[in-house]
Amino acid sequence: MAEKNILQKSLVKRLVHEHLAPYKAKFVQATFFMLMTAASTAALPFLLQPVFDDVFTTNDPHLLFVFCLAVLSAFVIKGFASYGETVTMTRIGQSIISDIQNRVFSHLMNLDLEYFHKTNSGELLSRFTNDISLMRNSVANTVVGIGRDCFSLIFLIGVMFYRDWFLACLAFFIFPAAFLPIIRIGRRMRKVTFNAQEEIARFTKQLTQIFQGIRVIKAYSTENYEANRAQNQIEKIYKLVVKTSKVRSLGHPIIESMGGIAIISVIAYGGWQVMHHSRTTGEFISFIGALILAYEPLKRLSNLNATLQEGLAAASRVFEIVDTKGKIVSPKNAKQPKKTQGHIEFKNVYFAYGAQKEALKGISFQAASGKCIALVGASGSGKSTIINLIPRFYDVDQGTIQIDGVSVKDWKIEHLREQIALVSQEIALFDLSVFENITYGCQNFSEHDVYSVAKSAAAHDFIQKLPQGYNTIVGENGVSLSGGQRQRLAIARAMLKKSPILLLDEATSALDTHSERHIQSALKKLMIGRTTIMVAHRLSTVIDADYIYVLENGQIIEEGSHQELLQLGKQYAHLWNKQAQGLDSEN
Repeated sequence: MAEKNILQKSLVKRLVHEHLAPYKAKFVQATFFMLMTAASTAALPFLLQPVFDDVFTTNDPHLLFVFCLAVLSAFVIKGFASYGETVTMTRIGQSIISDIQNRVFSHLMNLDLEYFHKTNSGELLSRFTNDISLMRNSVANTVVGIGRDCFSLIFLIGVMFYRDWFLACLAFFIFPAAFLPIIRIGRRMRKVTFNAQEEIARFTKQLTQIFQGIRVIKAYSTENYEANRAQNQIEKIYKLVVKTSKVRSLGHPIIESMGGIAIISVIAYGGWQVMHHSRTTGEFISFIGALILAYEPLKRLSNLNATLQEGLAAASRVFEIVDTKGKIVSPKNAKQPKKTQGHIEFKNVYFAYGAQKEALKGISFQAASGKCIALVGASGSGKSTIINLIPRFYDVDQGTIQIDGVSVKDWKIEHLREQIALVSQEIALFDLSVFENITYGCQNFSEHDVYSVAKSAAAHDFIQKLPQGYNTIVGENGVSLSGGQRQRLAIARAMLKKSPILLLDEATSALDTHSERHIQSALKKLMIGRTTIMVAHRLSTVIDADYIYVLENGQIIEEGSHQELLQLGKQYAHLWNKQAQGLDSEN
């Protein structure tokens, strides 16, 4: 329990210092409005005493007018102050949440590729939407409520003690007793909310997988199976949400009961005093008015604990992302060569994905500037791993990778990746126009440049036939385009980038033979003047490479040109003969 309290205090302290502190000036402005609201609220019961004891007994019309004007003024001031307080605090609350969203998103964009491979996209989506939505509600209600209701309560309690300190003590001896169970309810609320958010995250993850794999679901007729899985998860969420509502509502009967006891105690004792003429009717009505008005902010404050716990449960999940540190960062004295030749060298490189067996074992090779190097071998031999290490998607465990004699770890990451264009079998297109997809991540280009690379990539003709040409929205991941069309857009994007290094990771493996011929022509244009490292499944696509490396189990077992490897008569020649006979092996 003590550990949970420490964690809660740490979260609150962190939110205050990291996200609330920048809005000190706005908080001062809001506090002024809150004080005005509280003062005008307290003025209403305070004015009841002279109305009943003076105005109604003296029958003075002038005095009646003065007090009516005073009450009206209190209401007008309260209205304008409430408006100013609500608008100011809403701006602060929404600004805080926007800051957190921007912070989380920026942090996510700078995390390593490994983090995204290990973390399900549905889980990230849930934290970025559901959790931050809970934080938004918590901040909006808690920050506004604590300030407004605390000040109102203080002023109203002041009126009550001014009128009768004994009655005030009697009333507020009963109310605090309600807060002990409410604190315990708040602790339960945080736990239940955390569990509910975990289940919602699992459901979001499940939905993401289902929508991405809908083709397989249809092909295997597993619609009912998936519907049942979803129904079970929805049932879990339903039960947790209901439980959350029950826990949240437990405070209502406690506060209502304690409030009723406090009020009838005051009415009984105060009424007895009025009947025995030990106090005036106006004083008693003024006290009762302040007590009744204090009851509402007290109820809201009791509910705020549950809201705060919901927000803290969500904040703990959101801050898990913020606290995740990236391993791949630019060095302090990063090098940024003015001109890159593109000479790549691997020196005794070892690498493993986490605790898995080594993917690369002592790899050493060179790719001279402007030359084309091909990597071939069976699936899992380490070809794509080599591609991932060059732009530092991952860092080597041992050995070094150099570009123009400088270790990639010594480069500024942004500058290193500017030197590299990547085309893979997994084409990433965004739900943007064709033009925006081609120019994505590229700088210093003209419309003529875009049209030129599209023509070179054999994409211009099909783009012109699209409904809005280059302004056509391609849909999520280019769903409205064929595989060959998506590949051509990716090649056009790589051409526009004008990087000295080109990485081709099985760029044509998902295409049929006819489409591949068109793409190969575009790729040859793309490779001109660039250092190219290509991973290929079909050996027919690498026969023109300057040098070929054959990999097996993370090691280079053969190397040479296409003809040299055929003459060698080993693994490469064996693969070539299989493919030539149409007995293509798995890659």
